[in-house]
Amino acid sequence: MFIARTRKAGIIAALFLGAILLNACGSSDQGAAGDDSGSANVDAVTREEIKDAANSGAEAEPARAVISERMPYAEVGEELVYGYFVAPSDMFEPLPAVIMIHEWKGLNDNIRAMADRLAGEGYIVLAVDLYGGKTATTSAEARELMLSVTEDPEAANDNIRSAFKFVSETAGAPKVATVGWRFGGTWSLNAAMLFPDKLDATVIYYAHVSADEDKLRPVNSPILGLYAGKDISIKAQSVEAFGAALERLRKDHEIHVYEGVSQTFADPTSDNHDAVAAIDAWRRMLEFLGRHLSADES
Repeated sequence: MFIARTRKAGIIAALFLGAILLNACGSSDQGAAGDDSGSANVDAVTREEIKDAANSGAEAEPARAVISERMPYAEVGEELVYGYFVAPSDMFEPLPAVIMIHEWKGLNDNIRAMADRLAGEGYIVLAVDLYGGKTATTSAEARELMLSVTEDPEAANDNIRSAFKFVSETAGAPKVATVGWRFGGTWSLNAAMLFPDKLDATVIYYAHVSADEDKLRPVNSPILGLYAGKDISIKAQSVEAFGAALERLRKDHEIHVYEGVSQTFADPTSDNHDAVAAIDAWRRMLEFLGRHLSADES
Protein backbone atom coordinates (compact mmCIF):
# COMPACT_ATOMS: atom_id res chain seq x y z
CA MET A 1 0.00 0.00 0.00
CA PHE A 2 2.78 2.43 0.91
CA ILE A 3 4.62 1.68 -2.35
CA ALA A 4 1.46 2.25 -4.38
CA ARG A 5 0.81 5.57 -2.67
CA THR A 6 4.42 6.64 -3.20
CA ARG A 7 4.20 5.86 -6.90
CA LYS A 8 0.96 7.83 -7.21
CA ALA A 9 2.48 10.81 -5.46
CA GLY A 10 5.57 10.49 -7.64
CA ILE A 11 3.52 10.70 -10.85
CA ILE A 12 1.83 13.90 -9.73
CA ALA A 13 5.04 15.45 -8.38
CA ALA A 14 6.98 14.69 -11.56
CA LEU A 15 4.27 16.16 -13.77
CA PHE A 16 3.90 19.24 -11.57
CA LEU A 17 7.63 19.91 -11.79
CA GLY A 18 7.57 19.26 -15.52
CA ALA A 19 4.75 21.75 -15.96
CA ILE A 20 6.72 24.48 -14.21
CA LEU A 21 9.84 23.80 -16.31
CA LEU A 22 7.83 23.53 -19.52
CA ASN A 23 6.10 26.86 -19.04
CA ALA A 24 9.38 28.52 -18.22
CA CYS A 25 10.54 27.61 -21.73
CA GLY A 26 7.69 29.41 -23.49
CA SER A 27 4.99 28.23 -25.88
CA SER A 28 5.10 26.72 -29.36
CA ASP A 29 5.06 28.87 -32.48
CA GLN A 30 2.38 26.83 -34.23
CA GLY A 31 -0.15 28.62 -36.41
CA ALA A 32 -3.40 30.02 -35.08
CA ALA A 33 -6.90 28.76 -35.67
CA GLY A 34 -9.35 30.51 -37.94
CA ASP A 35 -10.84 33.96 -37.45
CA ASP A 36 -13.97 32.57 -35.79
CA SER A 37 -12.00 30.81 -33.01
CA GLY A 38 -13.88 30.15 -29.78
CA SER A 39 -17.48 30.75 -30.77
CA ALA A 40 -19.21 31.26 -34.07
CA ASN A 41 -22.27 32.77 -32.45
CA VAL A 42 -22.05 34.08 -28.88
CA ASP A 43 -25.58 35.51 -28.93
CA ALA A 44 -27.06 32.17 -29.97
CA VAL A 45 -25.23 30.25 -27.28
CA THR A 46 -26.24 32.68 -24.58
CA ARG A 47 -29.93 32.24 -25.29
CA GLU A 48 -29.58 29.26 -22.99
CA GLU A 49 -30.10 29.77 -19.30
CA ILE A 50 -28.16 28.34 -16.40
CA LYS A 51 -30.79 26.68 -14.25
CA ASP A 52 -28.62 24.94 -11.68
CA ALA A 53 -25.81 26.89 -10.05
CA ALA A 54 -24.80 23.90 -7.96
CA ASN A 55 -22.99 22.19 -10.88
CA SER A 56 -23.56 18.79 -9.33
CA GLY A 57 -21.28 16.91 -11.73
CA ALA A 58 -21.47 13.82 -13.88
CA GLU A 59 -23.89 11.11 -12.81
CA ALA A 60 -21.61 8.08 -13.19
CA GLU A 61 -18.55 7.33 -11.09
CA PRO A 62 -15.21 6.47 -12.78
CA ALA A 63 -14.91 2.83 -13.83
CA ARG A 64 -11.55 2.61 -12.01
CA ALA A 65 -9.81 4.64 -9.32
CA VAL A 66 -8.21 7.89 -10.47
CA ILE A 67 -5.80 10.47 -9.08
CA SER A 68 -6.24 14.16 -9.73
CA GLU A 69 -4.52 17.47 -9.13
CA ARG A 70 -4.99 21.13 -9.95
CA MET A 71 -1.90 21.72 -12.03
CA PRO A 72 -0.25 24.53 -14.05
CA TYR A 73 0.09 23.74 -17.74
CA ALA A 74 0.33 27.13 -19.45
CA GLU A 75 1.47 30.70 -19.06
CA VAL A 76 -0.75 33.30 -20.72
CA GLY A 77 -0.05 36.99 -20.22
CA GLU A 78 2.71 36.19 -17.71
CA GLU A 79 0.18 34.36 -15.52
CA LEU A 80 0.22 30.62 -14.87
CA VAL A 81 -2.92 28.82 -16.01
CA TYR A 82 -4.11 25.92 -13.88
CA GLY A 83 -6.07 23.00 -15.23
CA TYR A 84 -7.49 19.82 -13.75
CA PHE A 85 -5.21 16.84 -14.39
CA VAL A 86 -6.53 13.29 -13.90
CA ALA A 87 -5.07 9.86 -14.54
CA PRO A 88 -5.82 6.27 -13.53
CA SER A 89 -4.33 5.61 -10.10
CA ASP A 90 -2.61 2.47 -11.40
CA MET A 91 -0.85 4.31 -14.24
CA PHE A 92 2.82 3.35 -14.39
CA GLU A 93 3.58 4.34 -17.98
CA PRO A 94 2.35 7.07 -20.33
CA LEU A 95 -1.22 6.71 -21.57
CA PRO A 96 -3.11 8.37 -24.42
CA ALA A 97 -4.35 11.81 -23.40
CA VAL A 98 -7.57 13.76 -23.83
CA ILE A 99 -7.62 17.55 -23.63
CA MET A 100 -11.05 18.39 -22.23
CA ILE A 101 -12.46 21.85 -22.98
CA HIS A 102 -15.24 23.22 -20.81
CA GLU A 103 -18.54 24.66 -22.02
CA TRP A 104 -19.64 28.25 -21.42
CA LYS A 105 -19.87 28.00 -17.62
CA GLY A 106 -16.16 27.27 -17.26
CA LEU A 107 -14.04 24.63 -15.53
CA ASN A 108 -16.53 23.71 -12.82
CA ASP A 109 -17.39 20.62 -10.76
CA ASN A 110 -19.33 19.09 -13.63
CA ILE A 111 -16.34 19.24 -15.99
CA ARG A 112 -14.03 17.86 -13.30
CA ALA A 113 -16.45 14.98 -12.75
CA MET A 114 -16.49 14.31 -16.50
CA ALA A 115 -12.68 14.34 -16.49
CA ASP A 116 -12.62 11.83 -13.62
CA ARG A 117 -15.04 9.60 -15.46
CA LEU A 118 -13.05 9.69 -18.70
CA ALA A 119 -9.74 9.07 -16.91
CA GLY A 120 -11.37 6.03 -15.36
CA GLU A 121 -11.54 4.57 -18.86
CA GLY A 122 -7.74 4.51 -19.09
CA TYR A 123 -6.76 7.98 -20.29
CA ILE A 124 -4.74 10.91 -19.05
CA VAL A 125 -7.17 13.84 -19.00
CA LEU A 126 -6.28 17.53 -18.81
CA ALA A 127 -9.34 19.72 -18.36
CA VAL A 128 -8.14 23.14 -19.50
CA ASP A 129 -9.28 26.54 -18.25
CA LEU A 130 -9.94 29.24 -20.85
CA TYR A 131 -11.44 31.58 -18.23
CA GLY A 132 -8.47 32.16 -15.92
CA GLY A 133 -9.99 30.42 -12.91
CA LYS A 134 -13.45 32.00 -13.22
CA THR A 135 -16.75 30.12 -13.54
CA ALA A 136 -20.27 31.33 -14.21
CA THR A 137 -23.48 30.71 -12.31
CA THR A 138 -25.69 32.96 -14.47
CA SER A 139 -26.16 33.43 -18.21
CA ALA A 140 -24.87 36.99 -17.98
CA GLU A 141 -21.66 35.85 -16.30
CA ALA A 142 -21.20 33.09 -18.88
CA ARG A 143 -21.70 35.52 -21.75
CA GLU A 144 -19.10 37.89 -20.29
CA LEU A 145 -16.57 35.10 -19.89
CA MET A 146 -17.19 33.81 -23.41
CA LEU A 147 -16.75 37.27 -24.87
CA SER A 148 -13.43 37.65 -23.03
CA VAL A 149 -12.18 34.64 -25.01
CA THR A 150 -13.69 35.48 -28.39
CA GLU A 151 -12.32 39.02 -28.19
CA ASP A 152 -8.80 37.67 -27.63
CA PRO A 153 -8.68 34.29 -29.39
CA GLU A 154 -4.89 34.24 -29.62
CA ALA A 155 -4.63 33.90 -25.84
CA ALA A 156 -6.92 30.86 -26.06
CA ASN A 157 -4.83 29.50 -28.94
CA ASP A 158 -1.74 29.79 -26.73
CA ASN A 159 -3.64 28.08 -23.92
CA ILE A 160 -4.52 25.10 -26.15
CA ARG A 161 -0.99 24.93 -27.56
CA SER A 162 0.39 24.73 -24.03
CA ALA A 163 -2.12 22.04 -23.10
CA PHE A 164 -1.07 19.96 -26.10
CA LYS A 165 2.59 20.41 -25.23
CA PHE A 166 1.92 19.45 -21.62
CA VAL A 167 0.13 16.17 -22.35
CA SER A 168 2.37 15.15 -25.26
CA GLU A 169 5.77 16.18 -23.87
CA THR A 170 5.52 16.48 -20.08
CA ALA A 171 3.03 13.63 -19.59
CA GLY A 172 4.45 11.69 -22.54
CA ALA A 173 1.12 10.75 -24.10
CA PRO A 174 1.68 8.73 -27.30
CA LYS A 175 -1.60 10.00 -28.78
CA VAL A 176 -3.80 13.01 -28.03
CA ALA A 177 -7.49 13.79 -28.53
CA THR A 178 -9.72 16.74 -27.68
CA VAL A 179 -13.30 16.79 -26.44
CA GLY A 180 -15.51 19.78 -25.73
CA TRP A 181 -19.11 20.77 -25.12
CA ARG A 182 -20.82 23.69 -26.90
CA PHE A 183 -18.31 26.58 -26.56
CA GLY A 184 -15.68 23.96 -25.75
CA GLY A 185 -16.75 21.88 -28.73
CA THR A 186 -15.94 24.77 -31.05
CA TRP A 187 -12.53 24.95 -29.44
CA SER A 188 -12.13 21.20 -29.83
CA LEU A 189 -12.40 21.67 -33.60
CA ASN A 190 -10.13 24.72 -33.44
CA ALA A 191 -7.51 22.54 -31.76
CA ALA A 192 -7.67 20.23 -34.78
CA MET A 193 -6.94 23.29 -36.91
CA LEU A 194 -4.05 24.28 -34.65
CA PHE A 195 -2.56 20.78 -34.86
CA PRO A 196 -3.75 19.48 -38.25
CA ASP A 197 -1.17 16.69 -38.42
CA LYS A 198 -0.67 15.94 -34.73
CA LEU A 199 -4.09 15.56 -33.10
CA ASP A 200 -5.36 11.98 -33.21
CA ALA A 201 -9.08 12.47 -32.55
CA THR A 202 -11.59 15.30 -32.12
CA VAL A 203 -14.92 15.04 -30.29
CA ILE A 204 -17.50 17.82 -30.59
CA TYR A 205 -20.68 18.01 -28.51
CA TYR A 206 -23.40 20.30 -29.99
CA ALA A 207 -21.04 23.11 -30.96
CA HIS A 208 -21.02 25.85 -33.59
CA VAL A 209 -18.53 24.74 -36.23
CA SER A 210 -17.37 25.99 -39.59
CA ALA A 211 -18.31 24.45 -42.92
CA ASP A 212 -15.58 26.51 -44.61
CA GLU A 213 -13.64 23.96 -46.65
CA ASP A 214 -10.53 26.13 -46.73
CA LYS A 215 -10.36 25.94 -42.93
CA LEU A 216 -11.27 22.26 -42.73
CA ARG A 217 -9.02 21.07 -45.56
CA PRO A 218 -5.77 20.93 -43.49
CA VAL A 219 -7.43 18.95 -40.65
CA ASN A 220 -6.43 15.30 -40.55
CA SER A 221 -7.86 14.40 -37.15
CA PRO A 222 -10.88 12.05 -37.24
CA ILE A 223 -13.97 13.95 -36.05
CA LEU A 224 -16.98 12.80 -34.03
CA GLY A 225 -19.88 15.27 -33.86
CA LEU A 226 -22.75 14.71 -31.40
CA TYR A 227 -25.74 17.03 -31.89
CA ALA A 228 -29.24 17.70 -30.57
CA GLY A 229 -32.17 17.61 -32.98
CA LYS A 230 -34.07 20.30 -31.05
CA ASP A 231 -31.15 22.69 -30.62
CA ILE A 232 -32.52 26.25 -30.55
CA SER A 233 -29.37 27.92 -31.87
CA ILE A 234 -27.65 25.35 -34.08
CA LYS A 235 -29.91 24.63 -37.02
CA ALA A 236 -30.03 21.26 -38.73
CA GLN A 237 -28.84 22.89 -41.95
CA SER A 238 -25.57 24.02 -40.35
CA VAL A 239 -24.87 20.54 -39.00
CA GLU A 240 -25.65 19.07 -42.40
CA ALA A 241 -23.39 21.63 -44.09
CA PHE A 242 -20.54 20.74 -41.74
CA GLY A 243 -20.95 17.03 -42.42
CA ALA A 244 -21.23 17.63 -46.17
CA ALA A 245 -18.04 19.69 -46.20
CA LEU A 246 -16.18 16.92 -44.36
CA GLU A 247 -17.61 14.39 -46.82
CA ARG A 248 -16.49 16.38 -49.87
CA LEU A 249 -13.03 16.72 -48.34
CA ARG A 250 -12.99 12.97 -47.64
CA LYS A 251 -12.30 13.50 -43.96
CA ASP A 252 -12.71 10.69 -41.44
CA HIS A 253 -15.83 11.76 -39.57
CA GLU A 254 -19.03 10.66 -37.84
CA ILE A 255 -21.97 12.99 -37.22
CA HIS A 256 -24.82 11.78 -35.02
CA VAL A 257 -27.96 13.81 -34.31
CA TYR A 258 -30.18 12.87 -31.36
CA GLU A 259 -33.69 13.69 -32.51
CA GLY A 260 -36.14 14.97 -29.93
CA VAL A 261 -33.54 16.24 -27.45
CA SER A 262 -32.27 19.76 -26.80
CA GLN A 263 -28.82 21.30 -26.55
CA THR A 264 -26.86 20.48 -23.36
CA PHE A 265 -28.52 17.04 -23.26
CA ALA A 266 -25.24 15.56 -22.00
CA ASP A 267 -24.97 17.97 -19.05
CA PRO A 268 -26.48 16.40 -15.90
CA THR A 269 -26.83 19.86 -14.35
CA SER A 270 -29.00 21.13 -17.22
CA ASP A 271 -32.80 21.10 -17.42
CA ASN A 272 -32.28 19.74 -20.95
CA HIS A 273 -30.35 16.70 -19.71
CA ASP A 274 -31.51 13.51 -21.42
CA ALA A 275 -30.08 10.40 -19.76
CA VAL A 276 -30.71 8.06 -22.70
CA ALA A 277 -29.04 10.36 -25.24
CA ALA A 278 -26.21 11.22 -22.83
CA ILE A 279 -25.39 7.56 -22.18
CA ASP A 280 -25.42 6.74 -25.88
CA ALA A 281 -23.26 9.75 -26.75
CA TRP A 282 -20.75 8.78 -24.04
CA ARG A 283 -20.64 5.24 -25.46
CA ARG A 284 -20.04 6.54 -28.96
CA MET A 285 -17.27 8.80 -27.69
CA LEU A 286 -15.54 5.96 -25.85
CA GLU A 287 -15.71 3.73 -28.92
CA PHE A 288 -14.38 6.54 -31.11
CA LEU A 289 -11.49 7.32 -28.73
CA GLY A 290 -10.77 3.63 -28.34
CA ARG A 291 -10.35 3.25 -32.10
CA HIS A 292 -8.22 6.30 -32.69
CA LEU A 293 -6.09 6.43 -29.53
CA SER A 294 -5.28 2.73 -29.51
CA ALA A 295 -1.60 1.88 -29.85
CA ASP A 296 -2.62 -0.72 -32.46
CA GLU A 297 -4.19 1.83 -34.82
CA SER A 298 -2.11 2.31 -37.93
